[in-house]
Amino acid sequence: MYAIIEDSGRQFKVAEGEKIDVDLRAAKAGDTIEFDKVLFIAGDSPRVGAPYVAGVKVVGSVEEQVKARKVISYKYTRREPYHRKVGHRQQYLRVKITQIAVS
Repeated sequence: MYAIIEDSGRQFKVAEGEKIDVDLRAAKAGDTIEFDKVLFIAGDSPRVGAPYVAGVKVVGSVEEQVKARKVISYKYTRREPYHRKVGHRQQYLRVKITQIAVS
C-alpha cells in the first residue's frame, strides 16, 4: 500500500519503511510528524481525494537533519570588473514513514 502526500507545496509518493526529505522545521531526531494532506491512497480499495482524502494520515519519525549538495551561483558582467560567487546548501529533515493510518 502506498499514498501520495502533499507537504510544503511538493508531492511525495510514500510507503511504509521509506525515507523522504522534507523541508526543515522545528523537530528533533526521534520526534513524530503527521502528514494529513493525503491526495491519494492505493491498496485494496483506492481512494482519490477532492482535494484531500478524509480520515487518512501518514505518520513518520524524524531521523536526522541533512543538507543537500552545494549549489554555486556565479554572476559576472563581461568587459567589466564585476563578479559574484555565492554558494547555498538547502537543509532538510529526513523522515522515515512508519504508518499509513486509515480510519
